[in-house]
Amino acid sequence: MSTPLTFLDAAAVCRAITPRQAVRAIEDVLLSGLDPAADPARSSIPVPRGELLLMPSASPTATGIKVLTLAPDNAIRGVARIQGLYILFDPETLTPYALLDGAAVTTTRTPAVSLAAVRSAVVRTSEPLPVVVFGAGPQAVGHLRSLVEVLQGQRPIASVTVIVRSPDRVATRVPVGGTVVAAGSRAAETAARLAGLVICATTARTPLFDSEQLAPDVVVVAVGSHEPDVRELDGALMHRAQVIVEDRATALRECGDVVLAVADGALRADTLITLADVVCSRTRLRADTPVVFKSSGMSWEDLAIAEAVAAAAGVLP
Repeated sequence: MSTPLTFLDAAAVCRAITPRQAVRAIEDVLLSGLDPAADPARSSIPVPRGELLLMPSASPTATGIKVLTLAPDNAIRGVARIQGLYILFDPETLTPYALLDGAAVTTTRTPAVSLAAVRSAVVRTSEPLPVVVFGAGPQAVGHLRSLVEVLQGQRPIASVTVIVRSPDRVATRVPVGGTVVAAGSRAAETAARLAGLVICATTARTPLFDSEQLAPDVVVVAVGSHEPDVRELDGALMHRAQVIVEDRATALRECGDVVLAVADGALRADTLITLADVVCSRTRLRADTPVVFKSSGMSWEDLAIAEAVAAAAGVLP
């Protein structure tokens, strides 16, 4: 290589792009005509202490790949469970020109995709919004911070309740003045019943709550897993909701919330709404039924964010 690679660490990634700009980057790619169904599938490679995830993508203006490691036992070591790098290549010569902190790209991308999917449903009223978040990890915190900025001037947030198994361990990490309560407590049940928006960002392998307690017009975002045998949401919710996914084939391959609901007969695959349908206004979300967005995370999304970050930081091929 004739020039050295530019490295953008986590702080640089976060400085380069605001949550609103990240949402716009996702929407712009879809409005330009990108077809998520054409994106290469994510590859998962088992290694002795976890797995490697490889997520390549290409567009007319950018080429890149995210390489992540997932190490489930890292929590007991005080090390992040997910780590990695994003590599950007010149689209003409395929020469690498930038390295970005991969976890920061993911933490920026995931709430941007979620808000691109459900923002129209969340802002259809201006009444103060009660928010419930299951989990207090990077994605939970990232969704809260992004939500506050993206909704500013459109809908006030009435309250934030964070539901976790061990409140004492996470109270100091919760932003925007949220209240932390224990899963299964009466306070958690009350908060879920009153919620207008529920964000699920956990490592749970079975449903987090009985969806019968949720409001009939609730909006739910589930980002916790990409495994076909794992679910955060029960089939009853998937049955009565409008269900949005990034891509039908990907969701039916990777998203346990969708896969298991279809297998149970609670959800029909042909009723799934795509993210592009929503962003491009081909489908209108109804106000008389729950709206669920189940995210798998796709490579084109990471590329959109990485390219936007590099451009904002003045890093060009």
